[in-house]
Amino acid sequence: MASKPKALLDELTHPGPHEVLRGDLALAGLPGVVFTPATGRGLPAVAFGHGWLQPPGRYRGLLHHLASWGIVAAAPATQRGPLPSHRLFAADLCTTLDVVTGVRLGPGAISVDRGKLGLAGHSTGGGAAVLAAASGKQRVKAVATVAAAQTIPPATEAARTLAIPGLHLAAEGDLVAPAAGNAEAIAKAWAGPVQLRTLGKSSHLAVTEGRHWSQRLLHGKPRFGTQRLVRALFTAFFLTHLTGTTTYHPLLDSGVRHAAITFDPTAAA
Repeated sequence: MASKPKALLDELTHPGPHEVLRGDLALAGLPGVVFTPATGRGLPAVAFGHGWLQPPGRYRGLLHHLASWGIVAAAPATQRGPLPSHRLFAADLCTTLDVVTGVRLGPGAISVDRGKLGLAGHSTGGGAAVLAAASGKQRVKAVATVAAAQTIPPATEAARTLAIPGLHLAAEGDLVAPAAGNAEAIAKAWAGPVQLRTLGKSSHLAVTEGRHWSQRLLHGKPRFGTQRLVRALFTAFFLTHLTGTTTYHPLLDSGVRHAAITFDPTAAA
């Protein structure tokens, strides 16, 4: 079995063993998408918040990847205008977790464990994920963000109340949400176990997929190398903290190429 960080990273950049089903959250009254393993009881689930102006479809590969590794992944398609309400977006992320835990998924062979819930997001969706976790509307076990942006109310203030594990990925060349004022600030305010990694050769939109008109307004473009890193690190993080497996600790505890650990108070202690 793979045990070295590089081998674990390579393992998790590939799709997992599960066949994946795609569903529509709108059937439960909330616009958005959900990806699930074809079967499974008591599965972990993650609600993902999209970036500013981005449709959830720009994260299809990431959501599909998480589902292939046994994690139900859902993304609401709300607050997509130029002036989104971060507070309402956070509420929508909580509602998304309500939906996947309370509504029949797939052909009836899928269920989610309310004790295995996580939140994630990109850009404003990352900040909203922090707000959602701090709201207390769901008993979330872990939060992961990529190129997180500040929110109103501030995600940094919400982070001070969170004793759960956090993983924050900053893009080295991000001109929209620079690490120092966003992901780094959130990580350093985090009350619980936390890690900040910097994704090399990455821009604000590196994690997104395909083309979208918003690229005329926002700096950066999709980058496959960044997408692979985010998929692997998110998968390792959520499998570890939502299912209790220790298999991926070596990867989470180590720096890897283009994803150096830049802040980890536990390691520094």
